[in-house]
Amino acid sequence: MRLHTVGRRSGEKRTAILGYVEDGPNLFTLAMNGWGEPEPAWWLNLQAHPDATLDLKDGTRAIRARAATGEERERLWAAMQQLEPNLDAYASRRTKQTEVVVFEPRGS
Repeated sequence: MRLHTVGRRSGEKRTAILGYVEDGPNLFTLAMNGWGEPEPAWWLNLQAHPDATLDLKDGTRAIRARAATGEERERLWAAMQQLEPNLDAYASRRTKQTEVVVFEPRGS
């Protein structure tokens, strides 16, 4: 997917290309920067301005982004582990928790 955000400092339009997983009407991904320490800029932008748009194969979606918490985070992390069995080992390279970012439909 192509994610369109607003820069948290610049106010400029920003675009990032991300992989995602579907979860009912929502989509989700991991806020990772090649498993390096820094948070990805797109996630920092979404924390400042959570309303964004996604370009998908079937069209554009208006979304609101948020970090998954609690049982939802555990469930989505487990879904990612099914796709990548080494997920915990990769995530352990970081000192911070890797956020699971949920994209919820907006305006419906």
